[in-house]
Amino acid sequence: MTYLIRLFPLWAIFLSVIAFFNPAPFIELKVIIIPLLAIIMFSMGLTLNIIDFKRALAMPKLIFTGLLLQYCIMPLTALLIARVLQLDPAMTIGMILVGACPGGTASNVITYLAKGNVALSISLTSLSTLLAIVLTPAITLLIADASIDVPAGNMLTSIFYIVILPVASGLTINHYFSRQLKAITPHLPLLAILAIVLIIAIITALNIEQFAQLGGTILLAVILHNAAGLFLGYSGAKLLGYPVKECRTLAIEVGMQNSGLAVALAIKHFSVAAALPGAIFSIWHNLSGSALAFFWSKKH
Repeated sequence: MTYLIRLFPLWAIFLSVIAFFNPAPFIELKVIIIPLLAIIMFSMGLTLNIIDFKRALAMPKLIFTGLLLQYCIMPLTALLIARVLQLDPAMTIGMILVGACPGGTASNVITYLAKGNVALSISLTSLSTLLAIVLTPAITLLIADASIDVPAGNMLTSIFYIVILPVASGLTINHYFSRQLKAITPHLPLLAILAIVLIIAIITALNIEQFAQLGGTILLAVILHNAAGLFLGYSGAKLLGYPVKECRTLAIEVGMQNSGLAVALAIKHFSVAAALPGAIFSIWHNLSGSALAFFWSKKH
């Protein structure tokens, strides 16, 4: 199963190509994007327990640095890149949403493959997800263009139902039935990956016209944003004097955003066009993360 997980960016590209040339069946699946995202959050919750949060408290400087990069530097970097490349308002809000979202569940899988600190990755993802209920709408409202109406209240409600409730439910079930869950826990990353791959394909089908019109501009924006997160995450941990294992973990956690959440929020509150940065980020950050994981896993 690890082999299937390691190759999941290829599955995403393969299914996206199918969706590009035969979009109709995938367009009809648009309504399941948010339920799929909730499934991913729930599956992550099933792998968590109270001990994960205790581990996070044992490294407060690293946790604080990760959250600071996640919710300050990444949104501002997204805005800067959008302004430099002169993206339109819809694409700009999409970039900001990606930057203002918490770490993605895929980061935990990539951290495992990269031989990073999986417990730290899970803790950072969990804490950033919990903070997202307040920070994601607040940051979007704060740094988005004034001409864009940011539905902060609705976004707050959406994050609660899409993220917090599923994660809390999974955490609670794992707390009381951890022994019974041992048989299915190893399969949860694969379940999450299948859901992510399907979401990417659906968004590809919904954005065929935008892909044709935009060329490489939005792709360049996404690549720069992802590279900034990976570099700043690794550098931040390195400056604090943490070992390579923790440096890798923070790089992956900061560089791999929960772009699926950004896509869901963009579609629900803005437009399909605003979901395009998140959709492309979903593909690219998995490709770059997998490449790094492959490279780092070969090093001592």
